Amino acid sequence: MKLHELQPAEGSRHTRKRIGRGIGSGVRPGFEGGQNPLYRRLPKRGFTNISRKEFAIVSLDALNRFEEGTVVTPELLKETGVISALRDGVKVLANGELTVKLTVKAHKFSGAAAEKIAQVGGTTEVI
Repeated sequence: MKLHELQPAEGSRHTRKRIGRGIGSGVRPGFEGGQNPLYRRLPKRGFTNISRKEFAIVSLDALNRFEEGTVVTPELLKETGVISALRDGVKVLANGELTVKLTVKAHKFSGAAAEKIAQVGGTTEVI
């Protein structure tokens, strides 16, 4: 046996793991080499109100599809496809004209909408 014929025992040597060569070793978007990044330099504005209510909006002219004397409820509006989702409630706005006498039950009414419903002879009821 000569020196150039020496070899380590089988399984005693491992190939080293090449780390830091994949997508995970890159810098993240917005990294500026340690300089204060743009998103921290710019002033922040406003806030998100966590108690905000999102209402489903209904126009008066959409209520003309119902027959005279119908009691219009949020559930009926959803069934007939006037609104897609109830959200936090239904608000009736005075867009268009109402020609049918109805009893409208909703969570909110604009002042002009309540006035127009009363002019036709209908009634409004806040749920």
